[in-house]
Amino acid sequence: MLRQDRPNWILLIAVAAIGLNLRPFLTSIGPLVEDISVATGLGSYGIASLTFVPMALMGFLAFLGRALQRLAGARRVLITALVIVCIGTLSRLFVTSAWVMVASAAVTGLGVAIVQAIFPGVIKQLFPGRVAFVMGLYSAMLLGGGAIGAQILPMIAERTGDWRIGLGSLAILGVLAVPLVWFALPGGNVPAPERNIVGTLLGRPRTWLLMVFFGLANGGYSSVVAWLASYYREHGWTASASGSLLAIMAICQAFAALAVPMLASRTGRDHRPWLWLTLACQFIGFSGFALAPDAAPFLFVVLTGMGFGGCFALSLVVTLDHFSDSARAGALSALVQGGGFLLTALPPLIVSSLHDLTGGFEAGWKWHMGAIAVAAILSVRFSPKRYDRSWQCP
Repeated sequence: MLRQDRPNWILLIAVAAIGLNLRPFLTSIGPLVEDISVATGLGSYGIASLTFVPMALMGFLAFLGRALQRLAGARRVLITALVIVCIGTLSRLFVTSAWVMVASAAVTGLGVAIVQAIFPGVIKQLFPGRVAFVMGLYSAMLLGGGAIGAQILPMIAERTGDWRIGLGSLAILGVLAVPLVWFALPGGNVPAPERNIVGTLLGRPRTWLLMVFFGLANGGYSSVVAWLASYYREHGWTASASGSLLAIMAICQAFAALAVPMLASRTGRDHRPWLWLTLACQFIGFSGFALAPDAAPFLFVVLTGMGFGGCFALSLVVTLDHFSDSARAGALSALVQGGGFLLTALPPLIVSSLHDLTGGFEAGWKWHMGAIAVAAILSVRFSPKRYDRSWQCP
């Protein structure tokens, strides 16, 4: 068991530092797409792969996170994963071709995937009575880091005249986080679930329902990160201006990721009304992108950001709430993120294909409107009264 031998505030700073490193490498791509394409020769599918590959790794590695934790312990695995993120980010300073760029996305995504696979279980163990708040903080920092990638890095690239420096400068976040996590995270390990728990969970329809919901409800984020800046650059916006849209969206995500779980926890265990609210925000935002992109773009990104942030955090909270035992809850969270992130890896490719077929991004935004509607229907089944029955044999 993890020994909590550090004050709570130090642990909370470590939680924030870890979350801050997990998204800037994705959100920094969109505003710099044209520069990256010219320098590396990446086409639309190649650019989409810079989001697809990390997201796919987040999915695959989620299934292996618990095994890695058993071998080396949560603290050691988390620190190693953050070092991998630093290496992947620094490698972008030396990008000379398309395959090097994709490889940097894969390496960074590998580190992020490992963190996401095991960290929710660590939070459940360290903060058993404050899961909603701490998961909200973690999600807020994770998504808030996206604002750094979307806004600050394009500015660095413009000032230096080199997009590689803009992307590579992200490594400073990891360099600062590694020693902090080394000091703050307590020793020991999260209790391992029984060895057959993965097979048991995969045999239950509820696990698959949670996976599909996670993928549909959060898939819009990967598409927006990959293509929203390009969409508005097609409308005549500059790189920094389109990056501002993503930055504002990320700030709203961070705010909602922190606030929505806290508000939801005060209204009981049934979080479905809050899930529906966040999905409605996403739906309205995508409707704006698809039907009237120039009418109120900042309003649309505020709504989608609030929807993404609140929905992502609540997806994790609802998953963890299915078990009071931290080991089982962590195992379920890893599986749900595994399948969910595999699904969220696909939308950027779908939107790219629809763009090539139709000549615009509007069809892709409409596709997401349909996915959000399906997610809202699936979430009807997430009643806390069903949690215990969900694991009974059919």
